Amino acid sequence: MARWGMVIDTRRCVGCQTCTIACKQEQGLPSGTAWRFVADCEVGEYPDVRRVFLPMQCMHCAEPPCVPVCPTGASRRRADGIVWIEYNACVGCGYCAVACPYHARHRVHEAPGYFSALTPSEVATAWPERHDVMTKCTFCKERVDDGLAQGLTPGVDPAATPMCSVSCIANAIIFGDLDDPASPVSKALGDGKAQPLMPECGTQPNVFYVVD
Repeated sequence: MARWGMVIDTRRCVGCQTCTIACKQEQGLPSGTAWRFVADCEVGEYPDVRRVFLPMQCMHCAEPPCVPVCPTGASRRRADGIVWIEYNACVGCGYCAVACPYHARHRVHEAPGYFSALTPSEVATAWPERHDVMTKCTFCKERVDDGLAQGLTPGVDPAATPMCSVSCIANAIIFGDLDDPASPVSKALGDGKAQPLMPECGTQPNVFYVVD
């Protein structure tokens, strides 16, 4: 069984937000909802300061605090490490959003469009079942699962890889099987520079960051 994860190299990220828009388009997210965003950070002390762009999303934790607090069992973790939400079981209580230290959960109260009326593309990509429930990054599990069914390799073949990684113009987002030493993501972890965010939370994230 694979264990899906991601390495984000902030040394390469230019803050273009292409991953943010690609995610919104791939997942048909309504106006006001973004499963990922790129934080613009300033690090260092004057006069030695610099900007760091930090793409943020669900960390798909090995010990996700959002799962045990869900009163209906809608918040779940798959054997391959993907944390997801069963919308039909979700009541939108928001407990998972409070429990998540990464602020990766979002409730879609309404699904407004970007214009006075929904465009044909918005209608085609709408997910009515995601209204009044909690939503989050899913590592594009549909793309991963469909790709595997076709014999593709997630993290190598674009059609089987999360859209944020596919769309990144700087190749800063690396996806793949953390348990496969030959995978690109495992190789990116090999030099020890990639670290999880907020390890003190004990969530054991499967998204790692290179910050130099």
